[in-house]
Amino acid sequence: GVVLDAPLTRAFSDRAAVSLLHGVATVCEERELGMSLVPRIPGRDAALVHTALVDGFVVSCMPDNDPRLNAIIERRLPFALIDHAPHTAELTVNIDDRAAARATAEHLVALGHRRFGIVRGWDDAGRDPAAVRYHVDRERLIGWREGIEAAGVAWDEVAFASAPGFDVETGRRAGGKLLDRAERPTAIICVSDVLALGVLQAAADRGVPVPQALSVTGFDDVPEAARAGLTTVRQAHAEKGVAALRLLLDGAKKASLLLPTEFLPRSSTGPAP
Repeated sequence: GVVLDAPLTRAFSDRAAVSLLHGVATVCEERELGMSLVPRIPGRDAALVHTALVDGFVVSCMPDNDPRLNAIIERRLPFALIDHAPHTAELTVNIDDRAAARATAEHLVALGHRRFGIVRGWDDAGRDPAAVRYHVDRERLIGWREGIEAAGVAWDEVAFASAPGFDVETGRRAGGKLLDRAERPTAIICVSDVLALGVLQAAADRGVPVPQALSVTGFDDVPEAARAGLTTVRQAHAEKGVAALRLLLDGAKKASLLLPTEFLPRSSTGPAP
């Protein structure tokens, strides 16, 4: 069973989620197995885990202290966690989100940027990593902070924005908030490519040229990113699914895999104006 931190509709529309599920499905076909999806349904999360007819769980990106993890442990079935802190389970699959985020910030700093904005989703514009409940978000915030502060820019000087949801429209609205500031950022870092594509729309709406007046970065390298010339971090979502399920099926007792990433500078970033 694949436990998702999203409703089913997002599982089939979000590029990253689709890719991860494709990876799991590939291994299921190899081993002649079926796959069940356990989506997020408020108020019924733990109950769905308890009643799922499965032999094990692949769990993607749950928040800290999520009751579903206790429900999974109570089932006494094998499970592997994707995008969770390595100490939270015997079997985990991750990337080095912190190092990848730091590389993104260092790229912008090297281009001369000192006025930064950060776009996050779900109406959460918090800047304190300790208050973030998701491992991936927390690690990326820490990485960006390390890269920005190394350039002598105080974290409190970084502008944050968000909007409801986690799609292109979210990025367009959040990006608009940053671009409408009296002293707008010269570089906007986004937690995902989807949000970054929305920020590019917000810039186009306002006639702000990219990258001459604004640099924008994403994270994931979804197919649309290359077409938009988006500077981003490539990670292999499908490989995360493949690796997690193979750990389960091969009976691994303890393993903490760290899959590689690649920083991809493209035309959405340039020297600070």
